[in-house]
Amino acid sequence: MDEPKGGPEPEVGGEGEAARARQAREWLAQLQQMIDQLAEQAAPVVREVGAKAAELAARAAEVAAAAAERAGPLAHRAADWVEEAGPVVAGRTRQLAEELRRTARSAGEGRGESEGPRGEGSD
Repeated sequence: MDEPKGGPEPEVGGEGEAARARQAREWLAQLQQMIDQLAEQAAPVVREVGAKAAELAARAAEVAAAAAERAGPLAHRAADWVEEAGPVVAGRTRQLAEELRRTARSAGEGRGESEGPRGEGSD
């Protein structure tokens, strides 16, 4: 008779099953002991890693706070400069745009064109 893929046929009767159950309980007990030992040995390491992570997080927070403190005045100066220079730059940009449009219209009229540089009607 052919054996099943799982190995030899299990013993029939209560003795074989009882022996397998006893063996399984022993293995589970050994496994539980190994897990308990590992947990006991790992606990101090895990606590140390957690403490180091907390220290690093605290240091990162200190560095970020110091950087923000130093950046604050610089950001205010930049905002002040933009507030002062922004309208001036905007005005000069508008003037440049008007000059470019005038130049484009003049060049178009000189060539006999009635449209702007992008096919738009003149302003």
